[in-house]
Amino acid sequence: MNHADRIVQTLLCGKTDRAPFSWWLGFIPWGQTMQRWQTEGGPDDVAAFFGFEPFFHLPQLEYGAFPHFPSLELSRDAEFVVTTDSRGLTVRNRLDGMSMPEWVGHPVKSRSDWERYKAERLEPRLEERTAMLEEFVQSVRGTDAAIQAGTYPWGMYGTVRDLLGTEESLLAFYDDPEMVHDMMNTLTSLWLGLYERVAARVHIHHIHIWEDMSGKQGSLISPALMEEFMMPCYDRIAAFAKAHGVEILSVDSDGQVDEVLAVVTRHGVNAFMPFEAQAGSDVEAFGRNYPKLGLMGGLDKRALAAGKPEMHRELNRAERLLARGGWIPGFDHLIPPDVPWANYKYFVETLKKTMGV
Repeated sequence: MNHADRIVQTLLCGKTDRAPFSWWLGFIPWGQTMQRWQTEGGPDDVAAFFGFEPFFHLPQLEYGAFPHFPSLELSRDAEFVVTTDSRGLTVRNRLDGMSMPEWVGHPVKSRSDWERYKAERLEPRLEERTAMLEEFVQSVRGTDAAIQAGTYPWGMYGTVRDLLGTEESLLAFYDDPEMVHDMMNTLTSLWLGLYERVAARVHIHHIHIWEDMSGKQGSLISPALMEEFMMPCYDRIAAFAKAHGVEILSVDSDGQVDEVLAVVTRHGVNAFMPFEAQAGSDVEAFGRNYPKLGLMGGLDKRALAAGKPEMHRELNRAERLLARGGWIPGFDHLIPPDVPWANYKYFVETLKKTMGV
């Protein structure tokens, strides 16, 4: 069984020779984690050290603001640096890199801001947005690469939230629903145009939608709002997938995702990630409740810092998930810097033996 078939059939909950041993978010360390590991004798190339296989291959496409906003440094002190990014967002980061970014400014504050952003930055310009496509096609031609379109940070709720801000986006569903509909429809039309150009040159195996729309208490918006605003766009993407033979349509959201999964699986989504354990998302329970859902991740990364008893709890979980099938092994997010290299090495080597890789 070749690599593409193994990944696709796994996520379709079909028959495979074994689960993919893929290098993806569920095994990748934060930069600070790599710095620690290298002081503890870890390798420069973790993927090569363990023999991880590729995950999905992605063409380089311009999914958002194009031309890009300039990336500028706005301020810096002993602890933080504030910059703008290519999407027009303003972000504050710790200089030591030991925290998630804090989004402190957003480009859309009004309907007129949105109309200007749409006109100046979201014109299709598909030829320019896919300028690197032919190079990608040549790189995967004759290989068994599995191809993905859609990636972080592009999704219906996720991108609208980034453009408006968290609180502002939640209020906009009620204060300016027409704008929210227009934002989601505009983005979906742009992305479908990009997918169409890719599909004309190479088979797409997987379309991915990034949302990050849940916390520990559940979805940030109600199922009713998901159905009204997001799902018509999902239906358009699912129709494209069906028409072009795209096998996998997946969603990424951290947090407790019961409500999200219940909605999106009614609209063509057949795979999900990463099942954040510390938010209460139990990947095994979702596997039982959705027997045809492809699962990615879900092992509790906190076990890696805790010790061997906790690691073996997750190794036992992995063994059960492998027996179920339909699961791509991995943790519930990037590996944090409190994880020793020796623990990670022990876990991955033990898992690899269990997988029969």
